[in-house]
Amino acid sequence: MYFWNEVKEGLIIAFRAIRTNKVRSVLTTLGIVIGIVSVTLMATAIEGVNRAFDKSAAAFGPDVMYIEKWPWVSNEDWSTFRNRPDLKVEYADRIERQATLLNAVAPVMNTRRSLKYADKQMEMALITGTTASYISASGNSEIDGRFFSEEEATGGRPVCVIGAVVAENLFPTEDPIGKTIRVAGFPYTVLGVFEKQGGLFGQFTSDTRVFIPIHSFQSNFGGRRYVMVQVRASSMSVLEDAKIEVEGIMRSLRKAQPGMPSDFSINQQELLTQTFGPISLVISAIGLFITSLSLFVGGIGIMNIMFVSVTERTKEIGIRKAIGAKRRTILLQFLVEAAALCLIGGIIGLMFAFPLSLIVDKVLPTAMPISVVFIAIAISLTVGVVSGFLPAYRAAKMDPVEALRYE
Repeated sequence: MYFWNEVKEGLIIAFRAIRTNKVRSVLTTLGIVIGIVSVTLMATAIEGVNRAFDKSAAAFGPDVMYIEKWPWVSNEDWSTFRNRPDLKVEYADRIERQATLLNAVAPVMNTRRSLKYADKQMEMALITGTTASYISASGNSEIDGRFFSEEEATGGRPVCVIGAVVAENLFPTEDPIGKTIRVAGFPYTVLGVFEKQGGLFGQFTSDTRVFIPIHSFQSNFGGRRYVMVQVRASSMSVLEDAKIEVEGIMRSLRKAQPGMPSDFSINQQELLTQTFGPISLVISAIGLFITSLSLFVGGIGIMNIMFVSVTERTKEIGIRKAIGAKRRTILLQFLVEAAALCLIGGIIGLMFAFPLSLIVDKVLPTAMPISVVFIAIAISLTVGVVSGFLPAYRAAKMDPVEALRYE
């Protein structure tokens, strides 16, 4: 109880000193304000990017495997992969017939073409040719309307499913379902619209794509294109076994000799998270270190002002000691004053940081969870205590007789 009374008394003295020296207090806290704004903005940007990455990675599906010619991540020479033979659409049927641990298999072919509806146009949209199984083999099944059926796919019907960004561009005020768009001049009726996925990998998600039956794709845009096969494990518990099974089937299809390396890659969401994690950690550490320098400068400013404050109030310290104030009471008084200055600066910094983060969010994804607010306040108090310790210790060590003589 006695300790809290001392803290309360220290706060009263601190705010009295701040009111007495308003201009000096404002200039002192300015460094802390700038430091907290910098650190908070960096923290919100890091948090926002991490969340956007997690959302983007989730769109690939944790139980989905992508069989491709190229690996997503590799330390090897890319010429090794360039010489690999391309995959074939027929592989999807063979895998589907032979595999026992998969839920769905879908071949995927892509090209870029312009889209048009009425007077609206979208350039370089990603056109994806696939089968009806894609909806089950992809990481995104949230759809308004429906995906095309097996009959529509095998018959090469002129139907399509579009992504959210495509719908926003071509149908800003209309319901797209049932409307006919032109893909490079070919008419396709919209059956459904995928929900928006967003994130850092927007161009790889369904957002900017138009999905059409693969037979229609081959007829209109040619069959000699890069092929990828998406497969989905029947459950997460058998994911690794499913991967081994798929690898075995693919090696058989590619006639790979025992002991020879596979001439294809099986990519997964896990590759992205494993690669991004260390990179994100390094970027976060460097960014926070650089922005923390401004807090260090602000802390030096607090320390200098507190030394000035101790010198100005030397006689006051002497009087307090003469009437029985203990060293810890004097120490606590100046520590509380330094912490109060930094706390005020931290709160003001947060008030600036929040609207600034909304502006930054237009360019870079940001997020300010409540944890960032508490961390900023804790940093402010820590800087105040650390910066004020030496001046407070100097005040606590003063000889009361010498202090009373000070002019």
